[in-house]
Amino acid sequence: MFDHRKLGRELNLFDTDPLIGAGLPYWLPDGAIVRQSLEEYIRTVERRAGYRHVYSPVLGKRELYEISGHWAHYDDDMYPPMVVGGEQVVLRPSLCPHHAVMYRSRARSYRELPLRMAELGAMYRSELSGALGGLNRARCIHLNDAHIFCTLDQVADEAAAALALIESAYRAMGIEAARYRLSLPGPGGKYVAAPDMWQRASRVLTEVLDRSGLAYEEGAGEAAFYGPKIDIQVSDHAGRESTLSTVQVDFHQPERFDLRYIGADGAKHRPVMVHRSIIGSVERAVAHLIERHGGAFPAWLAPLQVAVLPVSAAEHLAAVDLRERCLAAGLRAQVLDASASLGARVRETRSVPYQFILGPAETAHGEVAIRLRDGRRLPARNAPEAVARVRALVESHSIRLWDD
Repeated sequence: MFDHRKLGRELNLFDTDPLIGAGLPYWLPDGAIVRQSLEEYIRTVERRAGYRHVYSPVLGKRELYEISGHWAHYDDDMYPPMVVGGEQVVLRPSLCPHHAVMYRSRARSYRELPLRMAELGAMYRSELSGALGGLNRARCIHLNDAHIFCTLDQVADEAAAALALIESAYRAMGIEAARYRLSLPGPGGKYVAAPDMWQRASRVLTEVLDRSGLAYEEGAGEAAFYGPKIDIQVSDHAGRESTLSTVQVDFHQPERFDLRYIGADGAKHRPVMVHRSIIGSVERAVAHLIERHGGAFPAWLAPLQVAVLPVSAAEHLAAVDLRERCLAAGLRAQVLDASASLGARVRETRSVPYQFILGPAETAHGEVAIRLRDGRRLPARNAPEAVARVRALVESHSIRLWDD
């Protein structure tokens, strides 16, 4: 395993600066490509699963968080209020209160449920300096968040569907869960005092986990203040665990915000909120990807997907044409000209998934020799066919470099 802080800086993916502040990393161009690719992937997955995307502000009135319960149960992790226009506003520590308000912005019918509302939004946590750890624990994070408003009968299926999305995303990213944890309340006053609510929510998540066949452990004291959750844990380079993805059942906030829907009987009913995050925060997801792959990302995430290497200056124009063909196909490609030896350029681009090599024979026949990142050398192929094959693999979000 690799330390993402060290490797991320060596690969020019991200960095920090005291002038910006501790726990506030900035993203360099190659890191931004990895992040954007991950964001585009998850938004596409969510759209296909019936989610509708929204945007909400990073500020909210203190009253919003008093209603949600964050102010009473989560204030240690929140930044102090700012007085704006005579009102106290705070940087949000969570997206769920905003989404609850958006749900209740108009009357809802049972025919609309489940209503799946997703956002990849920024939120701010007042982390202590000693707790900061590169991208793994930062003060500003961008969470792949969603809230499903549904009937009680729909909760288990929605939670199970979220778990399936998480498993699929992990396969695409080439990562594995260290373990699954059913996070339950513990002693102390940081949890909402509603025993019946906790029992109902815990029963639903236990049923979902048992039905999934996944091995899991119970963790007392690890629940959110408003409800139990399924936490998917991953390990970093030093064996430290952190939560990447979650599925949570929440009876508390629908009651606090007086959320309603009109049922088939014409009466008002209370929906249930399922909170779920498929890849967690983008920051923590990228940190884990760096450590898991050592910077040699799956092709669909790689900052540079195709390195075009002309053997000599005579093949430079053909290399430029091939690069343009790659770019037109939506691939990230770059020509490394023959100012250095071919061997040196191969070593320089060893983390790039595909090296397209052009010598006199390939140029004469409109072909390209392909070298894969894992060291395999493929027979020369027609250039358009080679580009199409790589494009298909990238678009499928496969971790395979080639289909044999």
